[in-house]
Amino acid sequence: MSANAEFVPLNIAVLTVSDTRGSHNDTSGDFLAQASADAGHKLAARRIVPDDIYQIRAEVSAWIADDAVQVVLVTGGTGFAGRDSTPEAVAPLLDKQIEGFGEVFRALSLTEIGSSTIQSRALGGMANRTVVFCVPGSTGACRTAWNGIIREQLDSTHRPCNFVAVLTGTASS
Repeated sequence: MSANAEFVPLNIAVLTVSDTRGSHNDTSGDFLAQASADAGHKLAARRIVPDDIYQIRAEVSAWIADDAVQVVLVTGGTGFAGRDSTPEAVAPLLDKQIEGFGEVFRALSLTEIGSSTIQSRALGGMANRTVVFCVPGSTGACRTAWNGIIREQLDSTHRPCNFVAVLTGTASS
């Protein structure tokens, strides 16, 4: 891409994984949907599913297979509590993992929550020209991930690189 690249809006799906949240109190999903819109992207879909490996996998699989969805943002289920199963649900669906995503998320989070950041199993990857980011369920963690990593990586004008060319099929092989 040239140095004067124009912003390319992406179609983003937001999935909240929770046994306790609904549309009335999904502040993390609300944040991700609003932050995406504020950045100029389009909300393609939004759902809330229980912390169940098969329901998570079914929803994310459907969005990965849908050519109209370029980005999947998943919030919740990334910790170590008994039913936290987002990484186990999503990892097998990925063609490539973005190892640096979890590493950078935890580095940013370290300044906010200290050593508790080691309990985050934040995960990123690519599947079928769709980027998937799985972040913790707290609104603060969603804000950290969005502001510190995701927003720039979904911005076609961000340099030196971003994921937009890969998602839109304009990246060179």
